[in-house]
Amino acid sequence: MLRNVAETLAFAAAGGLTLGLSGMPAGYLSGSIMAVAAASLAGRPMLIPTPLMRVLMTLIGVSLGAVVTPETLHGMATYPVSIAVLIVACACISLVGTLYLRAVHGWDTVSAYLATAPGGLSQVMAIAIELDADVRAIAIVQTIRVVIIAVCLPALLALFGLGGHATRSLGGSFNPAQLGELAILIAVSAAAAYAAYRVRFPGGLLFGAMMASAAMHGSGYIHAVMPWWVAYSVMIAFGAVTGSRFANTPLRMLLRFVAAAFGSFATAIIIVAVFAVVLVEFLSLPLAEVILAYAPGAVDAMMLLALALNLNPVYVGAHHLMRIFFVLLTMPLVAHATQPKKLPDDAPKSPLERSPFDD
Repeated sequence: MLRNVAETLAFAAAGGLTLGLSGMPAGYLSGSIMAVAAASLAGRPMLIPTPLMRVLMTLIGVSLGAVVTPETLHGMATYPVSIAVLIVACACISLVGTLYLRAVHGWDTVSAYLATAPGGLSQVMAIAIELDADVRAIAIVQTIRVVIIAVCLPALLALFGLGGHATRSLGGSFNPAQLGELAILIAVSAAAAYAAYRVRFPGGLLFGAMMASAAMHGSGYIHAVMPWWVAYSVMIAFGAVTGSRFANTPLRMLLRFVAAAFGSFATAIIIVAVFAVVLVEFLSLPLAEVILAYAPGAVDAMMLLALALNLNPVYVGAHHLMRIFFVLLTMPLVAHATQPKKLPDDAPKSPLERSPFDD
């Protein structure tokens, strides 16, 4: 088993570092997923053990909560109308996308909802794994959405002259003097994650860690962040979790998933465009910032794009933070509520479900 895990992480590192070091936003995550998925499709035994997967979920929650700052919270209070419209847009994207996948591609409700949820890729996949949804289908749809937005959006903004010049440094380096703060951050977040997991809250490991980290960072009590190499390593490793789910996927099924991905992405972009045009018309906000703030991409990709295009980081960050919190708060509850109820083993079976050997 250790050999399979090592091989999986090697593929993940190769793919993640290739796209990540090339400068593609969310490249560490997407590259890892694509490399491990390709290896899985080729028949290699890709494997990430459950204990490691739980550690990764907790660390992702810590990193997501670190996005919150007192300035970001102030930004939320400054743009109430814009954020309220964003929440409505997120709900519309999920609803229309779910209906599209169910009606056109025949997906089950839970998988369709998670595939179109405009949240971060890692959060969606964590919930999908916990609820035993169609992880391969969801991963393909969500990954294609992340890649299209990460690659095409900055190019389109630059083409129309809507982006600024890259003048900011990404920063975020870990200060060794903050080692004590980092230890407190991880310990408290891990405890919150374990508590949420023990009460069986869907996505509890990620959600509990994120809320604890957000509370400490948002209050200004903690300033330490995960070292960049830890954050990227976690992205790469968690990409391997998703990529390994592609094993034994026939080519015909893969093509169907790709078609579903482009169709659901088109519905999401149309909805975003409508809401963005209305918002710009009535609030006179910069079009580039609204587009980037409303784009249903991965949160790390959107924040990196905001920095690279020299757009207002408070506006963009506040909206994506609110989007992630809204989706992460509602996604487990909605997905759990729409999950089919499992009959007990001794429940009477319908004629279609009954085996001739049951009589």
